[in-house]
Amino acid sequence: MQTECHTVKNTINRYRSFRYALILEGIAVGAISGAFVVLFRYLLTYAEKLLHTVLNYGKDHMWVIPVWFVFLTVAAFVVAMLLKWESFISGSGIPQVEGEMMGELDPCWWRVLVAKMGGGLLSIGCGLSLGREGPSIQLGAMAAKGLSRLTKRAKTEEKLLITCGASAGLSAAFNAPIAGVLFSLEEVHKHFSPELLLSTMASSITADFVSRNVFGLQPAFNFQISTMMPLSTYGHVILFGIILGGMGVLYNNCLSMTQDLYMRIPFQAVRVLIPFLLAGILGFTYPYVLGGGHSLVETLSSSQMVLGALIVLLIAKFSFSMLSFGCGAPGGIFLPLLVIGAVMGSIYYHASGLVTDSLNGLLDNFIILGMAGCFSAIVRAPITGVILISEMTGSFSHLLTLSMVSLVAYIIPDMLHTAPVYDQLLHRLLAKMKPEIHSSLSREKVLVEGMIFHGSDADGQKVSEINWPQTCLLVSLMRGEAEFVPRGDTTLSAGDKIVVLCDESAQAKLHRVLQEMCQTVKISSQK
Repeated sequence: MQTECHTVKNTINRYRSFRYALILEGIAVGAISGAFVVLFRYLLTYAEKLLHTVLNYGKDHMWVIPVWFVFLTVAAFVVAMLLKWESFISGSGIPQVEGEMMGELDPCWWRVLVAKMGGGLLSIGCGLSLGREGPSIQLGAMAAKGLSRLTKRAKTEEKLLITCGASAGLSAAFNAPIAGVLFSLEEVHKHFSPELLLSTMASSITADFVSRNVFGLQPAFNFQISTMMPLSTYGHVILFGIILGGMGVLYNNCLSMTQDLYMRIPFQAVRVLIPFLLAGILGFTYPYVLGGGHSLVETLSSSQMVLGALIVLLIAKFSFSMLSFGCGAPGGIFLPLLVIGAVMGSIYYHASGLVTDSLNGLLDNFIILGMAGCFSAIVRAPITGVILISEMTGSFSHLLTLSMVSLVAYIIPDMLHTAPVYDQLLHRLLAKMKPEIHSSLSREKVLVEGMIFHGSDADGQKVSEINWPQTCLLVSLMRGEAEFVPRGDTTLSAGDKIVVLCDESAQAKLHRVLQEMCQTVKISSQK
């Protein structure tokens, strides 16, 4: 009992005093996580160059084609073996990071680093329609976790460092430090605090510095958009946002259906082999849809593809992305969904041109609108989407139109009760997770932060009236600048920031209580 009390005391004291230490740790995490992600991105660049060399050579030398399909088959079986060895590398990796933040999962950091790096290089390098950002976020998070474990940090501190690693991963993947910070707050940690903001900023900026020293100072997309959209065209922005919202509903539902269909195939190796072989066929017949599609966005901006060709491209890219991600191969959906949005923007521009000439010269504007709106509709992180596209294009001049299209695209799937894609993927992962994985979680003490929202069930209730999980203790309450230790008869108010001490094994239940009681606004409730 004395040992446990000593541990609790150390955890609370460390929490109160480590704000500035976290900045230094954030810099260390940014350097280490950034290095892993930059290595992954560097190797992936050469893998994609090798892919195009093989495909171009194979068009003139027929003997290369069967050899390439043999290589694809071997690569598929290697990826399947890596998935069997470490199942947490499946898909983008972002749901796994979110699951760990909630206390639901505890993957082995070094196994994920090794398997995700190798599996991601093979999957994306062979042409599957997958992105580098999801693996980069997971690689960054696991590198941070490794640093935490090697330096024997407390669990509470480890959670913050993992968030820093995720932020560094996105920052290094796209040279987008602000988007890295926002994504870690909006999607991964789902909470804001000064400690978290300072540490993730330090980590994200450091990772971006590492990345730019290798890949240069240019933004991710090499096209500049100098034309501002006239106010008279903003009706098109709203209409396009509605269309993108519908695409978000379609995308998330199709992704779930594709995963269900794949699960009917009993062997993992066969499931992975399908998109690998399809990548080989498409590589020699329709290579536009291969890979994440980074170069395709720039092609859309610089060329004048006809409307029919764009529609075919959209259908092909959408379908191949479903088949590539649904099989469970390591790779993300960020970049493919941005490309789908860019193609939709180009389609809308050309289709509108058949009716009116009011949008002439605004092709690039609709390409970035499509990317931001599609991201908002599918991921449901609109702020991250707006900033991410701005940083990737190197221009913050279009924040108004990007915000408008993102807001409209967000509302449509929300009204139709379509779950955000990463919540959907995490729910599926936890549903099929083996019970013994849960039992691997320790009873080490963790501090969890929460906020009382105006209109929530907890607003106006006493601490004792809330059904807290067992082994949980409310240890701190911040109201404005004042901090005090709450008692059972303390009444909670909107805007209060609370800190709860709990066992790691109870963290998932505590997150659900905080979500349902403290962070869900009940419009009809009478306070």
